[in-house]
Amino acid sequence: MNSNSLKRNSFIIAFFGALLFSCKAIFIKMAYWYTIDKLSLLTLRMGFAFPFYLGFAIYQSNKKINVKTKPFFKDWILLVVLGILGYYFASFLDLWGLKYISAGMERLILFVYPTITTLLAAFLFKRKIGRKKIWAIILTYIGISLAFWDKLTFQEIEHFWLGAMLIFGSALTFSFFLVGSERLIPKYGSMKFTNYSMIVSCLVTLLHFFIVSDTDLFSFRWEIYAIALAISTVSTVLPSFMMSYAIKNIGASSTAITSSIGPIWVLVLAYFILGESFSFFQVLGTLIVIAGVWVTSQTKK
Repeated sequence: MNSNSLKRNSFIIAFFGALLFSCKAIFIKMAYWYTIDKLSLLTLRMGFAFPFYLGFAIYQSNKKINVKTKPFFKDWILLVVLGILGYYFASFLDLWGLKYISAGMERLILFVYPTITTLLAAFLFKRKIGRKKIWAIILTYIGISLAFWDKLTFQEIEHFWLGAMLIFGSALTFSFFLVGSERLIPKYGSMKFTNYSMIVSCLVTLLHFFIVSDTDLFSFRWEIYAIALAISTVSTVLPSFMMSYAIKNIGASSTAITSSIGPIWVLVLAYFILGESFSFFQVLGTLIVIAGVWVTSQTKK
C-alpha cells in the first residue's frame, strides 16, 4: 500500500472510529432508561471489554515492537496510574455526569480535552503556547459558554451543573492520561500501550465493584447486557484500536481534527434516538468549540 492510500485509509478509519466512540453517550443514556447504577454499568462495560484486551495483549506479547528505549519499572508504575485515570476514573465521572445532562452536551464538554491537554503540557513540561493556540483556547471556551447560554437564561434542569462539572472532570482526567501517555507510547508502542492501560482500567473497575457493591450483576434485564456489550465492543474496544492505528499513521493532530465530527454526530443521534432537543445556542457553541479544537490541534510536530 502506497503512502497516499495509507493516509486516506487512516483518515477514513479515524472518522468512523470517532463516530463509534461518540455513540457511547447514546448507549449510556439508553441504559439509564432501565434500573441500573453507574458503577454496575461501568463494571459490565469493562467486564465485557476485558477479554478482548487480554487476548490482544497475549497475541502481541511475542511480537517485537520497534521502540527507541525499553520501559523501566517507573514506566510500569506510571502506566498503572494512567490506566486508572484514563479509562476508569474518567469513565466513572462520565457515566455519573450523564445521569444529569444530555448526550449532546456531554460530548461537547468532553471535546474540550485537546485544549486542556495543551494547557497541562505547557504547565507540566514548560512548553510555550503560541498566540494562535491561545486564541483558539479562548474561542473554545466562548463556544462552551454559548452552549450553556440557555441554561443560564431559562429554567434550569435539576442537577444540570453538577452533571456538567462531572463531565468536565472526566475531560480533565482524560487530559492527564493523554499528557502522560505521550511519555510512554514511544516505549511500549501505541497498540501495546492501549492494551495494557485498558487491562489496568478493567481490573481496577472490577475490584472497585466487588469491594463496595452488593449488587447482583446477573439480575438485570437482558436489554442492559445488550447495551453494555454494545458500549464495550462498538464504543470502546473497536474504536480504541481504530484511533491508535490512525494516530500511528497520520498523527495525533490529524486524528483529533477528524474526530471533530463527534459532537455533531451525537447531537443528531440524540435527537432521533433519545428525543433530545437542542437550541440554537447549543448548535452555535458546538461549531465554535469544533473550530477552536481544530486550531488547537494544528501543530508542526
